[in-house]
Amino acid sequence: MPRFSANLTFLYPELPLLDRLAAAAADGFPAVEYAIPYEHPPEVLAGLLATNRLEQALFNLPAGDWAGGERGIGCLPDRIEEFHTSVATAIRYGRALGCTRINCLAGIAPAGADPAELEATLIANLRYAAPRLADVGIRLLIEHINARDMPGFFVARPDDAERILDAVGSDNLFIQYDIYHAQVMQGDLVPTFARLQDRIAHVQIADNPGRGEPGTGEINYDFVLSELDRLGYDGYVGSEYTPRAVTSAGLGWMQRWR
Repeated sequence: MPRFSANLTFLYPELPLLDRLAAAAADGFPAVEYAIPYEHPPEVLAGLLATNRLEQALFNLPAGDWAGGERGIGCLPDRIEEFHTSVATAIRYGRALGCTRINCLAGIAPAGADPAELEATLIANLRYAAPRLADVGIRLLIEHINARDMPGFFVARPDDAERILDAVGSDNLFIQYDIYHAQVMQGDLVPTFARLQDRIAHVQIADNPGRGEPGTGEINYDFVLSELDRLGYDGYVGSEYTPRAVTSAGLGWMQRWR
């Protein structure tokens, strides 16, 4: 049976982040994830996880100037030193929160940049980060994000993520398989998952179009989630969607899997 994690960057938007943990626990989520924990001291987040009996399923490496539109720095040749520092910061948070999966956002390709240089930078940065996270029992992930929602994002398709994994050659680098992004860019959702399953360490979901709750669009999530179950996926499924109304009122899709 799938285990669902509440992505608090998206869910419960009417609440401050720290209050969203209690809301997720009240709705029956056993785990939470979010893009950026770094605005809060790790001991505060760890205390809220313990109080609400939640597991920290995932968070991202520091992603640059998020408010200014940056979405990761992994591929940026002029930010390598900052990337190295970000790995140490993420490890500190990961250890404090008991989190065993940290995602690297590749970033948006600068206009006019050489794709070969960007890819070489990303590969080198991942080779730097993967063994350091492995030393403390944390898996490193990379995520593919569709080019419609995030134009210029450097890793846009599951096939792109697979190519990067091949190039890095680390046994501590995995794919964060986002079914919504995969549907926009590539489709073939279940066969792609089955082919890459040994290299996937986390799954995220939303429907398409609109990135709403499962059941609000074209993706047959009854089939997709059943197939993940049949194929033996035992990780968390991150609920990374934009609620149509109040988050708690739109969780009927999840109750069917309880």
